[in-house]
Amino acid sequence: MAAPESIHPSALVDPRAEIGAGVRIGAFSIIGPDVTVEAGAEIGHRVILEGRVVVGRRVKIGHGAVLGGAPQDLKFREGTPSGVRVGAEAVIREYVTIHRATQPDGWTEVGEGCLLMAMSHVAHDCRLERGVIVINYAGITGHCEIGERATIGGLSGVVPFTRVGAYAYVGGASKVTSDVPPYMLVDGSPATVRGVNVVGLRRAGVPPGERRRLQEAYRLLYRSDLTPRSALERIQEELPASPTLARLVDFIASSKRGICGPPRSGPAEAVPEIDSERLL
Repeated sequence: MAAPESIHPSALVDPRAEIGAGVRIGAFSIIGPDVTVEAGAEIGHRVILEGRVVVGRRVKIGHGAVLGGAPQDLKFREGTPSGVRVGAEAVIREYVTIHRATQPDGWTEVGEGCLLMAMSHVAHDCRLERGVIVINYAGITGHCEIGERATIGGLSGVVPFTRVGAYAYVGGASKVTSDVPPYMLVDGSPATVRGVNVVGLRRAGVPPGERRRLQEAYRLLYRSDLTPRSALERIQEELPASPTLARLVDFIASSKRGICGPPRSGPAEAVPEIDSERLL
């Protein structure tokens, strides 16, 4: 038999909100009329869920988080029916803010199993796929797309309409102004590609042979003095076809903002590059 919900007496829960079995809501939290909280979710103290918000099964939301607030976009019209969706088993830590979308029936989406660490921000119309990690104080601005199991480092900023590919890693305090290709590790201001995210790929169970092919693709993209288009042609001609390489090629070919480049040469870019070959 499903456990009954546990709602602190000081919480303000609109009677029109849909609250699933076993949901726990902490003290002084405010749950609006258009909110759905699915079974087993845990909502901390002083949390605000306003507008259209859908909280998936077994999601955990930390104290002081605000989900569904109005977008920080001057074009947004008050009363637009838009919302925030959080996938099952995501973890939203303390004081995270996630704003609703700007377009009618649009959604800002956080995928299943994501981890948004304390004080991070996800702006309007963003889409985070499953397993994304956003580290403390990082800010993801409007209309960004973050691929599955990508990591956004603490204190980093991602400019609007930017894409970060699957399994990519953005180093702390980076300024991301161009698309980050899948599987790559970027760092700096502006962020540049420093190598393949081998540690993340190994943790994700990507086999050694596939990691080596990505290393070869990285060399063609960033160490051959080829244009991105020419490098993609060489990758398709010279490397064995695989779903991993296909995802990398498709991402770069479809980029509208352009992709992060290699570090500039000279004293200003004296940060040593990670030797990802040794990590294979």
